[in-house]
Amino acid sequence: MAAPVLCVGILVADIVPPPLPRLPAAGALVATGDFLTQPGGCAANTAIDLAKLGIPAAVCGRVGDDAYGEIVLAELNTRGIDTSAVAVTRDTGTSKTVMLLVEGEDRRFVHTFGANAALTAADIPPVHAHVVHVGGYLVLPGLHQPELAERLRDARARGARIVLDVVVPTEPKPSLDAVAELLPLVDWFIPNDDEAAALTGESEPAAQARALTDAGARAVAITCGDRGAHVRAGGAAFDVPAPRVTVVEPSGAGDAFAAGLIAGILEDWDVERTVRYASTLGGSACTALGCWNGVFTRAEADAFLAATPTTLR
Repeated sequence: MAAPVLCVGILVADIVPPPLPRLPAAGALVATGDFLTQPGGCAANTAIDLAKLGIPAAVCGRVGDDAYGEIVLAELNTRGIDTSAVAVTRDTGTSKTVMLLVEGEDRRFVHTFGANAALTAADIPPVHAHVVHVGGYLVLPGLHQPELAERLRDARARGARIVLDVVVPTEPKPSLDAVAELLPLVDWFIPNDDEAAALTGESEPAAQARALTDAGARAVAITCGDRGAHVRAGGAAFDVPAPRVTVVEPSGAGDAFAAGLIAGILEDWDVERTVRYASTLGGSACTALGCWNGVFTRAEADAFLAATPTTLR
């Protein structure tokens, strides 16, 4: 596996109807345009976003032995993403998410964990990548902290940088104990503000980031939607405003942020440039239906940044 980035974690088949004027009443039918059916989940989204930037990536995860698994693998393979570490689970279907969008309302999700529940640390191959990205860690019940920590420790020994993202389950409520063994191994921890609040008990991003670096993370970026991101790294703390884009729907923004961050790591950019680029990629994900259709290519991101200078706070 020669790709410079390994994306480990959630693989999903996303099923997205166009935005509805309203939800149908019981027994009623609302006609729409064609549904969007494509790969989603943290690992797939980030790998596809990296491919759009011209960065080769590999994916480690699980799909089911079904048509949805074939859709996920076919799209990843078409984009040149290495899927040799994607296992097919014979007795469980591919994870699926139906995303319901109603005009003027927040998104609704109907989800089945499917094959993602079977992913374990033993599925992660020996790492020769420059960056390992773990996405959706807290909703992968088979990915136990001690075993994952051992895999990440081995990756660091081989020279890899580690980026960790989480999806916090509604129940049970997690705490910092859920990531305590991982944070000292992590170069960047990138939760959103709701996830960071659940882990730290703090309501403000600055306090959240301080608690997470105190727990061992080398650098933390708390993403806050249209309020931008709060960053704490190398003893400095600052805010990055969200890019001004026309928002269609925000799914996939966190994964695109991760891809932009990884690009900066590979290019050895300074922290400010890296996070500004990540924020730009995250914003671009919000400009189209689906988690990655709107994400900028490298040329588009460079042009956007050149046209919109940002002042850090």
